[in-house]
Amino acid sequence: MKKILVTGGCGYIGSHTIVDLVQNGYEVICVDDNSRSNLRLLEGAEKILNRKIKNYKVDLCNYDETFAVIQENPDIAGVIHFAAYKAVGESVEKPLMYFENNLISLINLLKCVQEFQIPNFVFSSSCTVYGNPDVVPVTEETPPKPAESPYGYTKQMGEQIVSETVKRISTNAILLRYFNPVGAHPSGIMGELPIGRPQNLVPAITQTAIGKLPQMIVFGDDYDTRDGSCVRDFIHICDLAHAHTLALDYLIEKKNLSKCEVFNLGTGNGVTVLEAIKAFEKVSGQKLNYKIGPRRAGDVISTYANNDKARTFLGWDPKYGLDDMMKTAWEWELNLKKDESLHSSQNSNLN
Repeated sequence: MKKILVTGGCGYIGSHTIVDLVQNGYEVICVDDNSRSNLRLLEGAEKILNRKIKNYKVDLCNYDETFAVIQENPDIAGVIHFAAYKAVGESVEKPLMYFENNLISLINLLKCVQEFQIPNFVFSSSCTVYGNPDVVPVTEETPPKPAESPYGYTKQMGEQIVSETVKRISTNAILLRYFNPVGAHPSGIMGELPIGRPQNLVPAITQTAIGKLPQMIVFGDDYDTRDGSCVRDFIHICDLAHAHTLALDYLIEKKNLSKCEVFNLGTGNGVTVLEAIKAFEKVSGQKLNYKIGPRRAGDVISTYANNDKARTFLGWDPKYGLDDMMKTAWEWELNLKKDESLHSSQNSNLN
């Protein structure tokens, strides 16, 4: 079994990818400082897999700690780098924090990749690199526009750092540009677990529907779209996770045509925020309490993917539709509520 280092493996995308990797024959070790995650999702992955995952609580901005992890695991065949701050709105408020964390952690990791000659590197990028595109759907050749947020700039710079680095070393790389990951594992054991108030649409929807949030705000209904709300390409988390396994397979089997390749990961369907809300209301039977608010700084108006390249070269075939995304997200939210009720009743019994 080839050993893969997953950074940010306690997070939403990282934990689901760990499950997919192990189910497809890889051995996984995880690095996560838990500053934006907790161990619940990794524990969920372990429960689904019925095995423990070695996890190092390490801040990748600390080079010595990062080096020590890889020194202890000299047989790493590939790295999937998820670990980064990712809230668009927060990045607008705290740009230096985002540049420092997202870029220094990447540079430290690549120094170690170079030092230990790790052959394969997969970078978690984002559709934010396209900025506000002139034409949709976007292809991998769509010229990037200025990013709409410091978070987006860290992904644009991150791609350049990876691309320039692998030109000079033995490592091959893939840049995966995600669109909007949503939903949860079909088991209901893992899903999106935002810390504090959710910055992403679907957990904001589910938390409002279940009563954690009193009301949801739709940021703007005056955009030049079919219903005035922003258009996004929602991709189920399990489809997204599987693309990482396929990307590693592609590199390990030496199918790559160049040192650094780029793939869009989206369904190819543009869905407005208001359409996403309607889809949730349909599958859950819940009427959502929302209101229209002002536009939010950093938001792109409309973006969705042309995914032909990932389908052709990686053999990627997304399986889940919008209703599945909303259904699994809602089941995860309901399970979280059950767990909270169980804990509170246990605590009251102890008192």
